[in-house]
Amino acid sequence: MRFKLIYMDNGATTKIDENVLKSMMPYFTEKYANPSSSHSFGQDAKDAVDKARGRIAKAIGADEHEIFFTSGGTESNNWALKGLAFAAMNAGKIDASGKKIKSGEHKNHIITTKIEHKSILNVCEWLKENAGFETTYLDVDKDGFVNPEDIKKAITKKTLLVSIIHGNNEVGTIQDIETIGNICKNAGVLFHTDVCQSFTKTLVDVQKQNIDLLTLNAHKVHGPKGIGALFIRKGVEVMDWQQGGNHEKGMRSGTENVHGIVGFGEAVKIAMKDVNKNVKHMILLRDKLIKVIMDNVENVKLNGYYKEGNSDKRLCNNVNFSFLAIEGESLGGYLDQKFVCSSTGSACNARNLEPSYVLKAMELTDEEANGSLRLTLSKFNTEEEIDYVAKTIPKIVEKLRHISPIGKVVNYFKKK
Repeated sequence: MRFKLIYMDNGATTKIDENVLKSMMPYFTEKYANPSSSHSFGQDAKDAVDKARGRIAKAIGADEHEIFFTSGGTESNNWALKGLAFAAMNAGKIDASGKKIKSGEHKNHIITTKIEHKSILNVCEWLKENAGFETTYLDVDKDGFVNPEDIKKAITKKTLLVSIIHGNNEVGTIQDIETIGNICKNAGVLFHTDVCQSFTKTLVDVQKQNIDLLTLNAHKVHGPKGIGALFIRKGVEVMDWQQGGNHEKGMRSGTENVHGIVGFGEAVKIAMKDVNKNVKHMILLRDKLIKVIMDNVENVKLNGYYKEGNSDKRLCNNVNFSFLAIEGESLGGYLDQKFVCSSTGSACNARNLEPSYVLKAMELTDEEANGSLRLTLSKFNTEEEIDYVAKTIPKIVEKLRHISPIGKVVNYFKKK
């Protein structure tokens, strides 16, 4: 029996790199000062925060003054949408001469897709209920791609923002954000993207891709949990997120999470140094896993775009299957007994038994969506682990179909 854990749920979180942890430790015990303190001890902490900010900015082609630290991706997404909305509402109260404008004349329209992270979709609903904003939810095709032409057609004079996730957290589809960014720039509309899943796995460049706001977090790139960042392009009007002691240039008050920020910066440094090597490694493992499962399991579907060796349109670490006639939750449970960590979709929806809204938006049936399994890899996974999982899954699928009434029907027709 195998007792070594095989972790293939890196879309939910990643193992912290040992060197990242090592870089953080002094800021718990030796360099623990508040970075807002004026003494030299505090300035040492401030220097560490600034150094990390610079590393993160450089990795996405930004200026360090455009990076604002948050508690993670969810907060950054909330701040991006709500901060823009509140700023637009305030700007709409008076014109440049100070004359009052009629209520509701500010831009109050957002464009997004049906496969966004919940921290985007739920915020859009919140803004509708509490601030009178309207959202257009665009369809995606069977591979999870939004049509840029649909974005162009959806833009109106009232459109404030387009928010499109870069690499989808469930199926790994990578959107053409450079084209989307150009559309938004030409239309005079702001563009926000969430790159938490794609950062350090494919190109992210705020200048080249015309991105105005961008969401990052550390725990998807082998950094600590509880720390993220929001890139806000210079000149973009965003309401400050919380008020207090004027931290983060007055935009997000609260004592900085110094050890988390240091870890975030170190994780980015390590990732960017070996980015090509790590991406190539994950592509090889991903492609092998896909091939073995597709060759050895009948009635299985790979969800999302796929081309062997490609990491431009599918995340290098993402595999998402739908197995006919079984429940993904059951498959995941059996894998857990075999010491394999997997998921049926986003960790944020792990306790929700409803079919994945992402897969449903890609026109999968309820049965296909409920039979889904997501396996997400990291630089720490090995070929030996892939071999073990690839041999284990077909056996579990066969067992589940054997005990399932639906599975017996499938097997009956297969024999016929």
